[in-house]
Amino acid sequence: MSIPFHRELRIGAYILKQKLLGRKRYPLVLMLEPLFRCNLACTGCGKIDYPDAILNRRLSVQECLDAADECGAPMVAIPGGEPLIHREIGAIVKGLVERKKYVSLCTNALLLEKKLDQFEPSPYLFFSVHLDGIKEHHDKSVCMEGGFERAVVAIKAAQAKGFAVNVNATIFDGHPPEDIAKFLDLTQELGVGVSISPGYAYERAPDQEHFLNRRKTKELFRKVFALGRGKRWKFIHSTLYLDFLAGNQTYHCTPWGMPTRNIFGWQKPCYLLGEGYAKTFKELMETTDWDSYGTGAYEKCANCMAHCGYEATAAEAMFSSPIVGMKAALRGVRTEGEMAPEIPLDRQRPAQYVFAGQVQQKLSEIRAVEAAEKAAKAARKSPATAA
Repeated sequence: MSIPFHRELRIGAYILKQKLLGRKRYPLVLMLEPLFRCNLACTGCGKIDYPDAILNRRLSVQECLDAADECGAPMVAIPGGEPLIHREIGAIVKGLVERKKYVSLCTNALLLEKKLDQFEPSPYLFFSVHLDGIKEHHDKSVCMEGGFERAVVAIKAAQAKGFAVNVNATIFDGHPPEDIAKFLDLTQELGVGVSISPGYAYERAPDQEHFLNRRKTKELFRKVFALGRGKRWKFIHSTLYLDFLAGNQTYHCTPWGMPTRNIFGWQKPCYLLGEGYAKTFKELMETTDWDSYGTGAYEKCANCMAHCGYEATAAEAMFSSPIVGMKAALRGVRTEGEMAPEIPLDRQRPAQYVFAGQVQQKLSEIRAVEAAEKAAKAARKSPATAA
């Protein structure tokens, strides 16, 4: 673990407050997507498959800050797209830091060195650099030769200016455990913490052949963690989430733990799965049929073990069963023996495909606004008509 103590303490106090208030569902991390546009086209990404009219849209600074206030989560992760493309990303981060939100700015680092002067080092800010393994795997993942070297150079440049830096890695089928272990050794050499998660099977991702199923995920991470015995890899995860990846915990996801706000609105039900949008956070929490999603409930969720769905579950488990969490932390992740029971899939409802309809609806809204703005502009230019 490499989560700063002050952050861990504050999040623990926040969870305690929610318990005392009797809240069953509450957010831990706001996933704030100010844009979908990216300067990469990764094969496993399903976040950038939109028409230009949508890719050109941005959340304003005020919309971003309002979302943080409305949600109330102690942490804000800013993915994308590529957030550094946003011209006002510095102002967005500054406003969040002033609110004492812990901000994880996710970036592929291609623009990081150029944009560093827009930010100030702070205990409330860290860059989370996308790095999907050692050079061979990362460059293949992002479909760009030289992407690995550029990311490493940017990490060191940010560290030299006093910024906290972590890396985030998405793992796909066919990634040898020995190479993942080499990557984790590298993160130790770089002095960065690491967030690691199996890739989610986006229905629109260009490469559909290399997403891990749950059994493969558990077997792979058991091998990786076995290779890490005696090493001091710094994971930005709770021990119980890592134990879950290794097949030692049976968890249901907590999609409301990391709610998403993007240019469409508040996304139902989670960061990875968009099946409708709410206008407000309150509406998201009150109108989403949470029980109809998750592994065992919905076909699209069958193989998901991503941290944005299960880290909040693990955090809840750490809080409600501290002895279990403490034992896991002391013994480390178990890499042998029988795995925890799997969630049965025989009652899951079939997948629904609504993405195209949502895109068309958003395009219609954009065109209607543009037409109204054009008409208003023309009216202002035309001479006043005599009464």
